[in-house]
Amino acid sequence: MDSTMTRGLATKDIVYIALFAALTAALGLMPPIHFAGAALPPISAQSLGVMLAGAVLGAKRGGLALLLFIGLVAVGLPLLSGGRGGMGVLLGTSGGFLLAWPLCAFIIGYFVQKDATANTLKLGLYVAFGGIVVMYAAGIPWMAFVGKLGMSKVLTIMVAYIPGDLVKVVLATIVARGLRRAYPNL
Repeated sequence: MDSTMTRGLATKDIVYIALFAALTAALGLMPPIHFAGAALPPISAQSLGVMLAGAVLGAKRGGLALLLFIGLVAVGLPLLSGGRGGMGVLLGTSGGFLLAWPLCAFIIGYFVQKDATANTLKLGLYVAFGGIVVMYAAGIPWMAFVGKLGMSKVLTIMVAYIPGDLVKVVLATIVARGLRRAYPNL
């Protein structure tokens, strides 16, 4: 990160940003699940990193963590599940989902910061909104356009991803809740 991006960030903030970018990369080591054609995004654990970054770090740091991650992928580092990386992946059918990750983390973090005393259910709703609704809102039209599949076909395909994403929402909510209780000054 250059000095304009890090202006106003303490060293600990930069460490947290790098840590959650690394966590998202580490979640890519879990083998992805491919189905219904190679052109479709694989089911991976990496969107859990997006959800955690926003819910734990807040808007600015969470968004920057995923911006750093996407920047590293853009320059070719194979950090995505299955060892993928580069502009070709970001401009492919799954690009809309991937490029939305910084925004998703930011939105989750924004709601968590606005409602710092949110109960577990509300926290889960914030994570689901940013981690599923916003991500799908960016990714589905992109996939339909780039993949030349049509919106109705992509919507039908994406139904298969929802159960796994809901499991990730539950995991992210539980982990974020625990971390926020254990480290209130995080």
